[in-house]
Amino acid sequence: MRARAAYLGPALQFLTNACVVLFMIQSADRLILCLGCFWIKLRGIRPVPNAAAAAGNGNGKGSDDVEAGAQEEGDFPMVLVQIPMCNEKEVYQQSIGAVCNLDWPRSNFLVQVLDDSDDAATSALIREEVEKWQREGVRVLYRHRVIRDGYKAGNLKSAMNCSYVKDYEFVVIFDADFQPQEDFLKLTVPHFKGKEDVGLVQARWSFVNKDENLLTRLQNINLCFHFEVEQQVNGAFLNFFGFNGTAGVWRIKALEDSGGWMERTTVEDMDIAVRAHLKGWKFLYLNDVEIGFWKKFNLIFLFFLLRKLILPFYSFTLFCVILPMTMFAPEAELPAWVVCYIPATMSLLNILPAPKSFPFIVPYLLFENTMSVTKFNAMISGLFQLGSAYEWVVTKKSGRSSEGDLVALVENEKQSKQLRVGSAPNLDSLAAKEELYPKAEPKPKKKKHNRLYRKELALSFLLLTAAARSLLSVQGIHFYFLLFQGVSFLVVGLDLIGEQVE
Repeated sequence: MRARAAYLGPALQFLTNACVVLFMIQSADRLILCLGCFWIKLRGIRPVPNAAAAAGNGNGKGSDDVEAGAQEEGDFPMVLVQIPMCNEKEVYQQSIGAVCNLDWPRSNFLVQVLDDSDDAATSALIREEVEKWQREGVRVLYRHRVIRDGYKAGNLKSAMNCSYVKDYEFVVIFDADFQPQEDFLKLTVPHFKGKEDVGLVQARWSFVNKDENLLTRLQNINLCFHFEVEQQVNGAFLNFFGFNGTAGVWRIKALEDSGGWMERTTVEDMDIAVRAHLKGWKFLYLNDVEIGFWKKFNLIFLFFLLRKLILPFYSFTLFCVILPMTMFAPEAELPAWVVCYIPATMSLLNILPAPKSFPFIVPYLLFENTMSVTKFNAMISGLFQLGSAYEWVVTKKSGRSSEGDLVALVENEKQSKQLRVGSAPNLDSLAAKEELYPKAEPKPKKKKHNRLYRKELALSFLLLTAAARSLLSVQGIHFYFLLFQGVSFLVVGLDLIGEQVE
């Protein structure tokens, strides 16, 4: 008891106070972002190409029709469209078809299907799809790398080294599970006109299965806040935000000036965005307001130090370590407003861009704290360049969309102006290609099992034990928080949420 009062209590209280200070700084940053988003909505700030702005009132609130007057004769620059993929057997057909149907003069855009698949059958299917669109007159090329050096960044770098790239002014990147609307290029490329310092135009994207289950609903809350608040405010007032890795249009000159894609990292989208920003290139998300001072301060402090380092550190330390430890060391006190009221307020602000998600505010708060372990682990791996920092995991795609998305896809197919060839691949040709590859003997199927996540299970034990301690000491608010948070960690630790693995 004396050692606890003399050493453990003061040390824990010091760490508690430090985390509370960081917590207040991050909460202030979140509040400022929300106020900035409110100001943008109030003032009606929106992106307008120069040609359309001239037709408007000149204050950034031009015509509602962004395309009006923006696409005149000669206003269709050369655009390179890239679709990097790896073993995307479930989604390759939809993505290639959507990109090949983009409403842009066919002579002015080229599609590169960048296939890094190591599965021969999948590569044959993708090649067959490309050949189908080539027969329809679309300028689309198939590229396959045998050695996947650099993963996605290496794939993009290899494609940019092609000799014909010099004939193009812009490059658009779509991940394999993205299906852009036909007018995507007409809504994005005009924003570069007359703005030679703009290097990137980033479009917003969303999940088609956001309402499928609780997990997708919770993830959609973060996605909505990211685009509606973070990207919008940073783009409008600071001219910088993180490239989302897809659904963005780059000026090729900006990529080259920034040193191009680097294989040194698996977060190539953030890497190229930072280097381009430090070179003076501006990014446009929803508006291009000319407020460019204190650029490096924002980049170093607000963007990296606060949002990428402080946030994962304090959320993990405060709610997963300090709070349960205070149940065993009452000499250190953690105010109830830090545990309950401020986090609830911040969660409300996060949910504002997705108002339909208000019923899920409690699961969302628990989910965010549970995910802080993963974020904290990623931060440590990246800072100290641990082995997991260079690990590349390709997310498995389900290959299906929501019911409404499928209905819309069918309607678009019916209304398509182009004569479409049957989407089924040429089976004879495919069979001939597969003969080149020896077929391995089928492996016996393994039963699906749940993985056990040791960190989450250990934290679950700590939190549930602290909850029992809190109940005995009659600390009501702490008890309920620790109980529900401990159960959340237990569910994740036992892999009871999401898809089981083989």
